[in-house]
Amino acid sequence: MPSISIPHHITRRQSSQTKKPKSPINKSCIVRSILDLCSHGRIHEALTQLDFLPRLGLCLDSKTIATILKRCGDEGALREGKWVHRHLRLTGRKDPGVLVSNHLIYMYMSCGEVRCARKVFDKMPVRNLYSWNNVVSGYAKRGLMEKARGVFERMGERDVVSWNSMVIGYAQSGEYEAALRYYKGLRREGGVGLNAFSFSGALMVGVKLKDLGLTRQVQCQVLGFGYQGNVVLSSSILDAYCKCGEMGDARKVFNEMSIRDAFTWSTLISGFAKLGDMGSAKELFDMMPDKNAVAWTSVISGYARNGLAHHALELFRKMILLRYTPDQYTFSSCLAACATIASLKHGKQIHAHLILSGFRSNMIVLSSLIDMYSKCGRLEYCRRVFAFTDSKQEVMLWNPMIAALAQHGYGKEAVELFDEMVNCGVKPNRVSYVIILNACSHSCLLDTGRAFFKSMTEDHGLIPDIEHYACLIDLLGRAGHFDELIHELDKMPCKTDHRIWNALLGVCSIHGNEELGSKAAHRVLEMEPQSSGAYSLLSSVYAASGNWVSVEEVRQLMHERKSARKEQAGSWTETDSKSQALFSST
Repeated sequence: MPSISIPHHITRRQSSQTKKPKSPINKSCIVRSILDLCSHGRIHEALTQLDFLPRLGLCLDSKTIATILKRCGDEGALREGKWVHRHLRLTGRKDPGVLVSNHLIYMYMSCGEVRCARKVFDKMPVRNLYSWNNVVSGYAKRGLMEKARGVFERMGERDVVSWNSMVIGYAQSGEYEAALRYYKGLRREGGVGLNAFSFSGALMVGVKLKDLGLTRQVQCQVLGFGYQGNVVLSSSILDAYCKCGEMGDARKVFNEMSIRDAFTWSTLISGFAKLGDMGSAKELFDMMPDKNAVAWTSVISGYARNGLAHHALELFRKMILLRYTPDQYTFSSCLAACATIASLKHGKQIHAHLILSGFRSNMIVLSSLIDMYSKCGRLEYCRRVFAFTDSKQEVMLWNPMIAALAQHGYGKEAVELFDEMVNCGVKPNRVSYVIILNACSHSCLLDTGRAFFKSMTEDHGLIPDIEHYACLIDLLGRAGHFDELIHELDKMPCKTDHRIWNALLGVCSIHGNEELGSKAAHRVLEMEPQSSGAYSLLSSVYAASGNWVSVEEVRQLMHERKSARKEQAGSWTETDSKSQALFSST
């Protein structure tokens, strides 16, 4: 008997009917997956699942949404944060509640979208203290202190976070009086306890103003509230003492700290190095258990600043051998050391290391390279570094190149480069004008120098300071325009100091202006009694006018004042093996 075949469509129907029912969707697994992806920084990947949730009949709870928004704020992921906000609106949660709204404010403020944050805040029907603090803190961190104050004044209830935000915000914005006013208000506020962050703003003011009295007051308050064991606070107090130059107090704070982190060690080392106490700086550096790049750089830059270039370069060599990674300030300090001793060999080695290590040079390093090559006498290398720099929108790159041209006698070319800088839309700063005025002075470009001095205020809104006036005095004096020079001296808005009188004395020695030179020399010696240069220049003034009797009197006076010894002239020369100093005989 033939077999009966069953139609395919019936078979398919029966097989489909016998399939096992789908297992219910595990909501907790999906939520866990989203949160895990967020915690690993894969926010975009996590949020791709949001659009599928409504189709599956799922809705994330407020706590999960708040966690995702916080992660977006922490990572600065504005696009993803807006994505979550859109998801809330599309799923019918236009009023997401206080918890989610607070985290929306935090996310927008953290990402710099202040208007969006404020819009969320204004639409909240119910707000808690966290809502208000979020807005105040957000404004303060962005330096929008007027807006922060406006919200702060409207608060019905304030806590220590509210006050701390205002104090730290004003301190970071440079409004130190306001910061201290709110700090005092916090201390007077009844029922609001202080925490470790409450002292940070006041200490910041102490550091910025180098206010020793304020620093000591805050330290006493820290001790009174029992926060002396807080490493961050103790390090801030130590930093404030270093900035005030009170290294004895700084060392005492350091010695009393039971726990010291790398920042603490580096701060104290840097403090000693900046004051020129390289013995103490190196001693601490050798004691430091876990050295970091900051500590290495502090000692290297200290050596470079204090005329110990060879020590700086030797320490840099050790740093490289021990495989520490130099930063821009390390390279800049080493290049400055090379410039000090005119060591082209070492400068080239550092330049080669920059290239071979793949270090992406920034304006600080590039400007240091130009300065180093200039002081090593290689103007063509300066031109190459400048020419091959892609972005020339920073004034600190143009300044050393203009200075290099001026130092090598190319005053007119320096002026042309200055004009090119301005035409490129780069705004000159006060240093730019010191450089170009010196260039005009040493290249006898009197009219050009006058025009530059005038353009400072008229074209760029810069107020000339004492250094600019010293350059102007030198410019007019070298050209022999003493009447105009005296006129500029009389109308100077700032008080004259040794720089003005030294400039005047210098030009008087060139032209033999005995009367004015004698007056300038006496003013210099009043301000700097041990100045050997003043005696030498005064002697030159008398010599230029043929007054040999006065020349002998000045030399005799200098001999009697043994402390005012003439500085020994010297220069550096580089051999195949090392740099050597050559000094003239006395």
